[in-house]
Amino acid sequence: MSLNDSWMQRDLAVLWHPCTQMKDHEQLPLIPIRRGEGIWLEDFDGKRYIDAVSSWWVNVFGHANPRINQRIKDQLDQLEHVMLAGFSHQPVIELSERLVALTPPGLERVFFTDNGSTGIEVSLKMSFHYWRNCGRLTKQRFVTLTNSYHGETVAAMSVGDVALFTDTYKPLLLDTFKVPSPDCYLRPEGVSWEEHSRTMFAHMEQTLAEHHEEIAAVIVEPLIQGAGGMRMYHPIYLKLLREACDRYEVHLILDEIAVGFGRTGTMFACEQAEITPDFLCLSKALTGGYLPMAAVLTTDKLYQAFYDDYSTLRAFLHSHTYTGNPLACAAALATLDIFEQDNVIEANKALAARMASATAHLADHPNVAEVRQTGMAVAIEMVADKASKTPYPWQERRGLKVYQHALERGALLRPLGSVVYFLPPYTITEEQIDFLAEVASEGIDIATRAAASVTVAPGAPVNFHDPG
Repeated sequence: MSLNDSWMQRDLAVLWHPCTQMKDHEQLPLIPIRRGEGIWLEDFDGKRYIDAVSSWWVNVFGHANPRINQRIKDQLDQLEHVMLAGFSHQPVIELSERLVALTPPGLERVFFTDNGSTGIEVSLKMSFHYWRNCGRLTKQRFVTLTNSYHGETVAAMSVGDVALFTDTYKPLLLDTFKVPSPDCYLRPEGVSWEEHSRTMFAHMEQTLAEHHEEIAAVIVEPLIQGAGGMRMYHPIYLKLLREACDRYEVHLILDEIAVGFGRTGTMFACEQAEITPDFLCLSKALTGGYLPMAAVLTTDKLYQAFYDDYSTLRAFLHSHTYTGNPLACAAALATLDIFEQDNVIEANKALAARMASATAHLADHPNVAEVRQTGMAVAIEMVADKASKTPYPWQERRGLKVYQHALERGALLRPLGSVVYFLPPYTITEEQIDFLAEVASEGIDIATRAAASVTVAPGAPVNFHDPG
């Protein structure tokens, strides 16, 4: 028995993995990873895999990055954790100062949580609570976009719209407004991204006009709807949304958990619309993929609505045990140092251009409807019929065939349904990008040539995405 097999058997005897139908592992081998270095992951049998999806979109500067490692080691000798209620520490203060300086103007207060989903919960609760403190008791509902994803805790699911994650739990969810997404994939022939995004904003305008007295906030993923299939739209939508939220006195929550820290080509996606949200939610790449942490940044105006005598019960009494953990703060500070010292955003322009040129040929593939890109994110959408953009039935799991082929070739590509995407660490080389494009091309050929392996029943749901 190989070392991989041994560890796999021990794993399957005790673990329940996330986003996984565990029965799949009767046929699909689990891959135990022994170590990581740079863009590579290595299993217990010595096989290496390029981490093309940044380990669920978090690892931006490579595994075992020596600069981040050292900062965490130094912090470990000083302070590993202290509660943040009534106490503070140097790393959390420095990180808060740097985030305020780095994010769009007007975001002056930082609230830390443990992960992206809980960061979304914080922003929703803060918005609701703010209006309550201001005496606007009717403002209790939230607006979100169709095909959106904001996490898997209950309130975060409520403002999401990826059926695979939400349909089972509908009885638990909040009643929210769902507005058609500005997703440019299904725009009419000859219509630009900007024109389509402007047109789609009419739905949001109408919802806000009719219901603003009961709406606390609008929440969107700026520019890229990640778990919804890496669907993308133009920054003009964000600019129009900011203006409308101001007119109708509704908060704007931007979920930059997946797209923040350089993924879209700017440090934060909202910079491309030149706007400041009322809440900016950050996580994933915040610590360079090292430790769980999220930050919610908001304005001093919102902060002041909670600042009062204790007896008024206006305080935001929300907490997480590991809020502001010093080790996670150290990792985040080292990550921000690398961004600053290595001029990462500028360097990524060449890598983004190579990602575009390396995948451009796939636009001519008979079963590829679109190759789309925003910054350091590229998505390739496989379809059953190119002309009509008819999707493959989700039950056929075409993306799984790409995933399996990529593993054989030494790459971790985990498609979202029939969408193959690259979200690599920023330490990737142009030659490695070319290799990923080659592997993806081969995998797409295999996946689209394969006969359907399942029978799709009439009336089966069509709007599911395999988890990525």
